[in-house]
Amino acid sequence: MEAELKSLRIDRTPRKSPAASKWATRWIVGGVALFALLGAARFAYEKVNGAPVVSVERVKPAVSPSASGGSVILNATGYIIAAHRIQVAAKVVGKVAWIGVDKGNKVKEGQVLVRLEDDEYRAQRQQATGQLANLEARLKEMENGSRPEEIAGALANLNVAKADLENARITLERTKNLTASKVLSRQALDDAQARYDSHVARVASLEKTYELVKLGPRIEQIDAVRGQIEQAKGAVAFSETQLGNTVIRATVSGTILERAVEKGEFVTTSFVGDKGAKGYVVSLADLDDLQVELDISQNDFAKLGRRQRGVVTTDAFPDRKYEGFIEEISPEANRQKATVQIKVRILKPDDYLRPEMNANVAFVSDEKASAGDSRPSKPVIVVPTSAVRGGAVFVALSGRAVRRPVKAGSQTSQGTRIDDGLVGGEDLIVNPPANLSDGDKVTIK
Repeated sequence: MEAELKSLRIDRTPRKSPAASKWATRWIVGGVALFALLGAARFAYEKVNGAPVVSVERVKPAVSPSASGGSVILNATGYIIAAHRIQVAAKVVGKVAWIGVDKGNKVKEGQVLVRLEDDEYRAQRQQATGQLANLEARLKEMENGSRPEEIAGALANLNVAKADLENARITLERTKNLTASKVLSRQALDDAQARYDSHVARVASLEKTYELVKLGPRIEQIDAVRGQIEQAKGAVAFSETQLGNTVIRATVSGTILERAVEKGEFVTTSFVGDKGAKGYVVSLADLDDLQVELDISQNDFAKLGRRQRGVVTTDAFPDRKYEGFIEEISPEANRQKATVQIKVRILKPDDYLRPEMNANVAFVSDEKASAGDSRPSKPVIVVPTSAVRGGAVFVALSGRAVRRPVKAGSQTSQGTRIDDGLVGGEDLIVNPPANLSDGDKVTIK
């Protein structure tokens, strides 16, 4: 029990003073606060004195005027389009049984693209063909008239009726005599008279039938059957056409731009939903007939004329140039954008050009450069209007913003024309910050 009592004894060993613990807490809190203050100061310093993030765009000079034999009067940017894009649709409804082309394939006019299931249309053709054969056989029968056996049968029926009539006449005479002698009643005479009148009517009917059998069908009946045959021929032709329409062919030679259906999908000719049946199977276009679609500002529209020449370039292949001319001018302007749409035809397109690719067109005047003027022509520069500020632009060079004075020309829907100060190839800061100065560090986005 003494050992157990010792284990229950209270520990009265002196502890550390409360003052020492309080000072330790203060040192820890102070260190954390100092670290946070230094971080905030560094963030504020970088925010104020750090390099701003800017967006740049490579300056691209337009086509040299001497390359096209005249001076450039306007630069415009647009998109390449196919002059005639065709959506090949089905003329009948059905399920796709086979499709033989894919996106990018070149096809010839009349080439089979898609086949639809045709079991139903084959059955309709067979039904229409059988109806036509039935009517043709009926017409042939009517044109040939009655057969000798039919005429002989009608005559035999007439002779039997005449014999019955003669028998009825004899019976009537005998009945009359017996009735006059009071041997037979008046009722017997009336019955004999009725039988005689019935045989007379039957003989008259069979005589008409015999005459009709000898004459054959009426011409009006033959004409009616001929009309039914023409109607049946139309039904056969329609069923043949419907069956042929299950084979969908290319309407023109060109390149497949889109494959809209797969095997097993349903094709319809009526209303088409987003996820329902398809209204067309493929879209194709002749990529040898390309245009550039442009929106020209109304302020610059007067500089252009019908069939104005131009040189077409693309951002993807800037070293390749294509001759073209204005082929189409929209008869109305766009009120909201204050532009007029024109289309420039590319004279000799190649495989480097694709529909929906962006393109630049430098319209040139028809004036030829003088023979003695061999000086190199200045390139035409068009930059975004937001890059020009106070008669100067900023160029990103070695991580710094360099202010470069420029001579700004006319403004177009594509931007501002720079007549002097840029030569092309500079990294232009598109939308410089308001506090950006010459020589400031910048970070390119």
